[in-house]
Amino acid sequence: MTARRPLSPSLDTRFTTAAAIDHGTGRHRLRAADLDAPFYGVRALVDRAVEADPEADPYALQAAQRRDRVRDLAPRLLPDQFVSHESAAAMHRAPLPLEFQNDQVADLAHAPVHVSAVGAGPIPRGEGVHGHRDRKGLADVVEIDGIAVTSPASTWASLGHLPLADLVAVGDHFCRVWREGRGRPDVGRAPIATVGDLRRAITAGRRVGIVRLREAVELVREDAWSPRESAVRVVLWQWGLPEPALNVDIFHVGRFLGCVDLAYPDLKIAIEYQSVLHTERYAKDVERFDALRAAGWIVIEVTAELLQHPKQLAYRVRRAIEARRPGRSLFRSRS
Repeated sequence: MTARRPLSPSLDTRFTTAAAIDHGTGRHRLRAADLDAPFYGVRALVDRAVEADPEADPYALQAAQRRDRVRDLAPRLLPDQFVSHESAAAMHRAPLPLEFQNDQVADLAHAPVHVSAVGAGPIPRGEGVHGHRDRKGLADVVEIDGIAVTSPASTWASLGHLPLADLVAVGDHFCRVWREGRGRPDVGRAPIATVGDLRRAITAGRRVGIVRLREAVELVREDAWSPRESAVRVVLWQWGLPEPALNVDIFHVGRFLGCVDLAYPDLKIAIEYQSVLHTERYAKDVERFDALRAAGWIVIEVTAELLQHPKQLAYRVRRAIEARRPGRSLFRSRS
């Protein structure tokens, strides 16, 4: 068997076929089994580093698959082209809603990459590429790992087609202020955008979903930690309930009882989103909730199933508030 000719050391693990030919690589070598062709005009080593982990939870897996696709396409981007929309959001590690296909969580290993061009340059085209044209000045562009990507605020303003709760969750992620508190990570880390940045981005030009963007920017907060917290908060707003405080550290007679996702501290009502838990984490939460209830708190546990029934969720919270404030009706829907 004839050994494969080594690739030029000037080539990265992902490269264009044009660059390879310029470095003396023959076309036959570009068809070898040790190379993938993730996009037209691009080759990548089969054993290149990828981020996607099949064992990860579905949200993390889809996000990593989006980023791997961006990295595979990056060598082909022209100087006036940049990654945008959901692909840019994934590069900024924003929480995006799960995509489904035939009622199953979709495999995004071959998902299209959103790429925008500005001015009169060619719109990015080809299999696996979702091309857009932006007016000059509509989007600010930054670099992530050497790849041109829309800024967090410009990315957010391009996602007006998303449902309200998902749009708020992305805005919350971009604008999170890393504050001090019991066990909080990365204290003092700067947010990657501000609410003011989001406002300016949606007024930079014509936007898809402008009405929803204007509604969502008023709901973005600086201390939300997860997209499910954001979704719960949006449900409460839609049903006309008071806005809860976020990620509240609770103490009782000098003892720290825990940090709860959302709370009405003056009413001693805590709202906690319960994801799929490992046994050890579940046991700790049971103890934490028992301690809160013993200290006089009402604890409302929200599951993924309950979040799919917003009226029922709002009713539980309303019932708790009215138990603390007898005679005051709060229930009205904004939907």
